[in-house]
Parts: sequence; structure tokens; C-alpha cells
Amino acid sequence: MNYVLIIHAVKDYQAWKKIFDEASAIRKSAGEINYYVLRDEHDENKIVHFSQWASLQQARDFFESPRLVEIRIQAGVEAPEFNYLKCLEVGTL
Repeated sequence: MNYVLIIHAVKDYQAWKKIFDEASAIRKSAGEINYYVLRDEHDENKIVHFSQWASLQQARDFFESPRLVEIRIQAGVEAPEFNYLKCLEVGTL
């Protein structure tokens, strides 16, 4: 399983979320399978997007594309940190 963990600040969560939701079809067609959106408990504009992807290469191609750079600018994303991850283990306690 392939995952991407993105941590970034946004200028306005509601504005970011609207654009994020509008991009769901392009994320799906690019290879995103599922996602979580999380918020820092102390900073409401610090957002984590954790998602599963068909492949890490598809995720890189998507997130590093000029189209996504422009979408991030429109959404008010500041200093995104991308982590491309391979799953080693899943467990339930």
C-alpha cells in the first residue's frame, strides 16, 4: 500500500476545503484511493492530508504537476511538506 502524508498551513480552512472538495474527481483519476483530512489541535489552519494511492509515482506526478501547484496557490496553501510512504504493517488493537 502506498500513502502520502502532507502537512501544510492554509490561510483559510473553509476556502481550502472548498477547493479540496472540488478537486476530488481529479484526485481520484490520478490514483488517490481514500483520504483523511486532519487538523492540528492547537492551530486550526494547520492541515494534514493523509491519503492512499495506487502508486507513489502517480502521487508524485499529481502533486508535483504545474496544475496542482496552481490549485495550491488558489487554495491558500503555505509551505506544504510531502511525505511519500510505503506501508510496512497495519494492525488493529
